[in-house]
Amino acid sequence: MKIDILAFGAHPDDVELGCGGTIAKLISEGKTCVIVDLTKGEMGTRGTDETRRIEAGNSAKILGVSARENLGMKDGFLVNSEEYQLKIVKMIRKYRPEIVLANAIDDRHPDHAKGAKLVSDACFLSGLRKIETSEDGENQEVWRPKHIFNYIQWKNIKPEFVIDISEHLDKKIEACMAFKTQFYDPTSKEPETPITSKDFYESLTYRAQDLGRLSGVTYAEGFTTEKLIALKNFDGIIL
Repeated sequence: MKIDILAFGAHPDDVELGCGGTIAKLISEGKTCVIVDLTKGEMGTRGTDETRRIEAGNSAKILGVSARENLGMKDGFLVNSEEYQLKIVKMIRKYRPEIVLANAIDDRHPDHAKGAKLVSDACFLSGLRKIETSEDGENQEVWRPKHIFNYIQWKNIKPEFVIDISEHLDKKIEACMAFKTQFYDPTSKEPETPITSKDFYESLTYRAQDLGRLSGVTYAEGFTTEKLIALKNFDGIIL
């Protein structure tokens, strides 16, 4: 299965929060996308790994992704090990994306930066022929994505570019709120966390609005990149 974008998140809901608008936009333009969650989010204060599984499926339907997978790594204890690297390599070779989206390179939750590095290393290893992997009993062909872009999460990292999501912010928020155990719910009796507040819910809009203000659009999502991006021309740049 050859897809355009493979989006990784350390936890279910990371992708939606960091780049849900971008994914909705790209899918609306005919691109194909698959989400891969590294863990089940089982260490989350609210909900369970089962409720997160159901919520992740509902969110995937809202965004319209081609598939969503979970690698079952240990939440809160991500390590850059050979075992975890090879799990990601298998996903990269299975879906053969041109672009990989991954967690923020630095963030409040330690799994986010660890996940970013883990995915980056696996993208390189996936292109090495002497690393052999198989899927459903068949050897996989090597594959190395052309680009790795890291979305922005809790910390205000300065983006190296932004994507205009002005027409897709509503779908991003809908996809995020599909994780109803995790975010703002004034009727919930479960413990409060930094992401269950009304302020965090409102930040989904005002952070996108601020990046839009700085870039000349209504709403935007920001990304950092591992390598310099070359443009063929100025087509597509919003002036």
